[in-house]
Amino acid sequence: MKTLASIAGAALAAVLAAAVSACSGPAAATGAGQETTELRYQGSANNVTLPELAQDLGFLGDVKLVWVGNTTSGPQDIQSAATSQTDFGGAFTGAVVKLAEAGAPVKAVVNYYGEDEKTFNGFYVKDDSPIRTARDLIGRKVAVNTLGAHSEAVLDTWLEKNGLTPEEIRQVQLVVLPPNDTEEAVRRGQVDVGVLGGVLQDNAVAGGGLRSLFSDYALFGAFAGGQYVFRSDFIAKNPDTVRAFTTGVAKAIEWERTTPRETVIERFTQIIEKRNRGESTKNLKYWKSVGVPRAGIITDTDFTRWDAWLNRAGIVGGPVTPSKYYTNEFNDLAKG
Repeated sequence: MKTLASIAGAALAAVLAAAVSACSGPAAATGAGQETTELRYQGSANNVTLPELAQDLGFLGDVKLVWVGNTTSGPQDIQSAATSQTDFGGAFTGAVVKLAEAGAPVKAVVNYYGEDEKTFNGFYVKDDSPIRTARDLIGRKVAVNTLGAHSEAVLDTWLEKNGLTPEEIRQVQLVVLPPNDTEEAVRRGQVDVGVLGGVLQDNAVAGGGLRSLFSDYALFGAFAGGQYVFRSDFIAKNPDTVRAFTTGVAKAIEWERTTPRETVIERFTQIIEKRNRGESTKNLKYWKSVGVPRAGIITDTDFTRWDAWLNRAGIVGGPVTPSKYYTNEFNDLAKG
């Protein structure tokens, strides 16, 4: 698949060099042997992440989150964790594998996003677009939020399942756009297809004039899409903190799943308003579901689902070995 950019070798080497030399980050606790109780992280503008919800609900115990900024890219988020710019990050499963295969010492501990019948990513075209089938995408432009991540893997898988050859798939051009700009780019004809999810999808559909080509939920059914990771050295030095975080996120997932939608939205609104980051809460009304299966418990299937794409992309050579990349050891809701 033709892309505008990729993680360059030199940049990746710098990431890994920093990861090897990085310390575990500043510790809030004092004294030898005490664990870090502050976790630096990147958030998401106008949204409430699962760790933020877990903290607000008291599920993190003594562990405190320290916000250092926002990100719209999973690969960037986990690279920040790998290089000790943050303490944890979340990304698409394939991006986690890519970073680990490149030598970054990271381990996934809990699923944090997923797709279901209510919450999914759709690939949208204009109503009058001639694009109707996978083959119609040859030579076309598709807007994604980042390369080497969820949307690219889903699109590649869909094209392959619909009979396109590797050479034909490479003729589909990926264009990186911020999610907030994707809808407008499709409407103006700057790209032929745009990936939309969450409130951006709902707003776009409500505006009319767009048609869904396919969705990741239609392709796979309900599934977990990505994981939060920590550096291996951080886990070794701070196992209780990692356990508090992981189990807290798992509890937040179950809270979202079992709490009335109106109550969830009300809680999100309160969190955003009191953190005072100059954000908007108007899109929260579109929230539908957490999308993450079974308390964030990671399974082998979460990784093997992408086996074919990982091999076609040259990220792995042969069958994926899921146990290399994740552990459920720190998710107390996974026990029993």
